[in-house]
Amino acid sequence: MAILKPSSRTKPTSKPRSPIFLITLTISLITIIYLSSTLISNNGSNPLEKTRKFTSSHLNNNNEKFLYWGNRIDCPGKHCDTCAGLGHQESSLRCALEEAIFLQRTFVMPSRMCINPIHNNKGILHHSENVTSEEMWAASSCAMDSLYDLDLISSKVPVVLDNSKTWFRAMSTGMKLGSRGVAHVEGVSRVDLKERSQYSKILLINRTASPLSWFMECKDRNNRSSVLLPHSFLPSMAAKKLRDAAQKIMALLGDYDAIHVRRGDILNTRKDRFGVARTLHPHLDRDTRPQFILCRIAKWVPQGRMLFIASNERTPNFFSPLSTRYKLAYSSNYSSILDPVVENNYQLFMIERLILAGAETYIKTYKESETDLSLTDDRKKNTKVWQVPVYTKEGC
Repeated sequence: MAILKPSSRTKPTSKPRSPIFLITLTISLITIIYLSSTLISNNGSNPLEKTRKFTSSHLNNNNEKFLYWGNRIDCPGKHCDTCAGLGHQESSLRCALEEAIFLQRTFVMPSRMCINPIHNNKGILHHSENVTSEEMWAASSCAMDSLYDLDLISSKVPVVLDNSKTWFRAMSTGMKLGSRGVAHVEGVSRVDLKERSQYSKILLINRTASPLSWFMECKDRNNRSSVLLPHSFLPSMAAKKLRDAAQKIMALLGDYDAIHVRRGDILNTRKDRFGVARTLHPHLDRDTRPQFILCRIAKWVPQGRMLFIASNERTPNFFSPLSTRYKLAYSSNYSSILDPVVENNYQLFMIERLILAGAETYIKTYKESETDLSLTDDRKKNTKVWQVPVYTKEGC
């Protein structure tokens, strides 16, 4: 009879872990710890940021869909090296915000705005040949949240900055979702973006497929049915420190009237083939001179009133003749309030706009609507017809 011997099972010796496995495990743990700490503490981020975790389920949540128009404002293709001025830039930005409202998407706001050196004598521009384009852009721009209160804007249309963690997470999720995550569009109407399912369910709509995105999408501003935000929207969204400075100056002014006198570069002329100087605004230079201003505003502003003047005129004491009828005030009279706040002329202009809007009687340079009071009857949006300047006027 055969005897079965008990089998002797020897316990296998454990092999050492792979170094690659240990490194991978360590990196994973560090990543988890970092993400956890980021979610718990977000003190260093933009105050508008909400901590969000994006998954494919967010494609059905309008509040978590994004609209991206690029990282520059008012950048019409080949002219991207220059800025057109705050008014033009705001027009483009307002158009993009309107599209975000229409699509019910969060707008990805550029974190910086270009500052036109013509309009910024406080700006420091690099001229060294060794400076990169990125460094030049940083030197000739300012932080978007130094101009605008993003909390106020978000009360109308949600916005996030393009350097925020929220935006980086959205991009990361969009790339993982592939065609369901990002749609690069060019020449697609906002109606199609909203109604066609191939776009409406996408996490991120990217408008930068066209190098003319800002310019091309905003050129039809005469179609009033497409205007969802008034012209006064962005001026009223000034950053809190700018609003506070304006309020302090307005309190010192008391009961006052105001005029905005736009001169400077807008008075440019060019000579025709016969050597005759011509301009796009034939009466503007005349109508914004003190003697004609006095004649124009006499029926609107009684003698003796406090008159705040905002202007880009560079000639010292240019408006002094107005003091024969009015008490004059300029932003330069309030340097103790402005100097600690203002870093560039865009910020100064935004403060002046708030002061102008708060006046008892506000007289603009151009008539922008039927109810506006204006210094000139020349059209702001000209017809590109160059005319000979006119300096005579009957009745004044």
